[in-house]
Amino acid sequence: MTARCFDALTIGDLIVHPIRRTVTETDNLLWSTMTHNPQPLHIDVEAAKASEFGQILVNSTFTLSLMVGLSVEGTTHGCLVANLGFDKIVLPKPVFIGDTLRCESTVTALRESKSRPQAGIVTWEHRLTNQRDEIVCQGLRTAMIKKASAA
Repeated sequence: MTARCFDALTIGDLIVHPIRRTVTETDNLLWSTMTHNPQPLHIDVEAAKASEFGQILVNSTFTLSLMVGLSVEGTTHGCLVANLGFDKIVLPKPVFIGDTLRCESTVTALRESKSRPQAGIVTWEHRLTNQRDEIVCQGLRTAMIKKASAA
């Protein structure tokens, strides 16, 4: 599913992204080491067992990035000029290895670009939920999106 251009969006549009993703131990370990994050909760099974979680806690920046990645199809694929910002990111529930995550996005704001007449500015609220229907990550993403005539 390619995303809709700026002029085809309306505030309140809900996009249910079709791809789900089960988080693996490899995902978490590679992300943590690639980003030089030595937090024992993410990479040390024994330390994680001794924590209040009792198991490895998935790196929150991986969770955020996965939410954005799962949302690309349906929001920005094929029409993105640039991401402009992320705001109000919250992680209300932990993510564990083996959790299967899915994403929904709602258009919350639209405005014309002042600098590029062939594009507009869109804000989505993304919600990432696990297999228990718990929100594990939520936040706003603002991006510059092409208009249909420029795509």
